[in-house]
Amino acid sequence: MEEKILKKVESLKDQMIGGILELVKIDSVETEPEPGAPFGPGVKRALTKALELGENMGFRCVNLDNYIGYVEYGQGEDYVCAIGHVDVVPVGDGWRQPPFSGYMENGVIYSRGILDNKGPVLSCLYGLLALKELGYEPKHRIRIIFGCDEESGFQDLDYYLKREKPPLGGFTPDCKFPVVYAERGRAVIRVKGWELEPFFDFVTEYFIGAKNTGDRLGIDVSHKEYGVMEMRGYKLGVEEGTPYFEASLSYPAGHDIQEIVGKIRDKAGELGVELRHNYNPVVFDRESPLVQALKECYETVTGRDGTPVTTTGGTYAKAMPNIVPFGPSFPGQKGIGHNPNEWMTVEDLVKNGKIYALGLYRMGNL
Repeated sequence: MEEKILKKVESLKDQMIGGILELVKIDSVETEPEPGAPFGPGVKRALTKALELGENMGFRCVNLDNYIGYVEYGQGEDYVCAIGHVDVVPVGDGWRQPPFSGYMENGVIYSRGILDNKGPVLSCLYGLLALKELGYEPKHRIRIIFGCDEESGFQDLDYYLKREKPPLGGFTPDCKFPVVYAERGRAVIRVKGWELEPFFDFVTEYFIGAKNTGDRLGIDVSHKEYGVMEMRGYKLGVEEGTPYFEASLSYPAGHDIQEIVGKIRDKAGELGVELRHNYNPVVFDRESPLVQALKECYETVTGRDGTPVTTTGGTYAKAMPNIVPFGPSFPGQKGIGHNPNEWMTVEDLVKNGKIYALGLYRMGNL
């Protein structure tokens, strides 16, 4: 069956690339909400298009008030899923071609969202189409979920989980290969100062003039598998006349965020320190059936070592229970998604489709 799946995905290549080009030509940067469009009209159009593609394939399609939507295949009490997103980050400068043109040259597609995340999530959809056309009958329903607020706050997933139960298992094609079994925690801390001199002295000494590991703060925590603390995303601002400084902390598993914030407060003295936001680390058993199944799918298609890895990134796995990050970038491909001239090759999109089709097939049998 698995060989038939790979051949079927290959036969759907032109149809898949056509569908992906339709979707990446939609400007789906989040804008101000409008009635019936909680993340703006562009994101709504992108979700509508993704669900339209699924409906034309004969799948059951559900739109949850334009917050999020999904296509579904199969029968059963529970479901497994792939969850990606159709919203994209702002375009920025430096594009050689219009960012929503679907420009293709020498087998490479350049467009905002082609990698992050429209191309990969549609690769999942066409992988599911391959299973449907082969008459596959899974033990669990299979969903491809199209999020609309991944880049700006996960309100879409919060809306979804208040209306739908979580999956038995699944993956998000919004990170890297091989399968990722652990994500670091993500937190945002804010330091506030009422007196300018001690405030700026503290920010300069402990953040701007220090290593981004938080060594001077005493928070340079580490783990042999998950790496060392990383501080980034520095932001200086003023709120109600009071200056503040924010930093995003990417911290390894095995460390408590309250302990980390406590150490910052100890150094800050009279300055105010608050935890603005936090997602705890996500860690899966590397030997779990889900992780091992996806590992084998990757190895089958690529012939590469699929030993599970960790990531410093953050994905829907932070908020959706029972899912792991899985693709779409291959080893050596890094820093593409949010940059100008975002790209993905047709070959890699098809390869993604094959890996994801096998992944959905394996998960449907778990």
